[in-house]
Amino acid sequence: MQYDMLKVEEALLALLGVFEFENGRVWKRYDFATMDALHEKGLITKAYGRQESVYLTGDGMRRAKELAAKHFGINGTAAAGQ
Repeated sequence: MQYDMLKVEEALLALLGVFEFENGRVWKRYDFATMDALHEKGLITKAYGRQESVYLTGDGMRRAKELAAKHFGINGTAAAGQ
């Protein structure tokens, strides 16, 4: 699947705007409360301790790929077999 990187950059900038604090300061990582909400919905595993990564669950992977294709895909659809 090819993605329109301009759309990806714009979406990332929009997310930075959502989580901005202190007049323009933004964390480089995702908001903990949002990540916890995704975990509670069964879309990602729980990050423990100093672990910096999580795994997408089966449902999370499916939904993430659907959303990536919808919002950032060159043609707006997932490639065959994805």
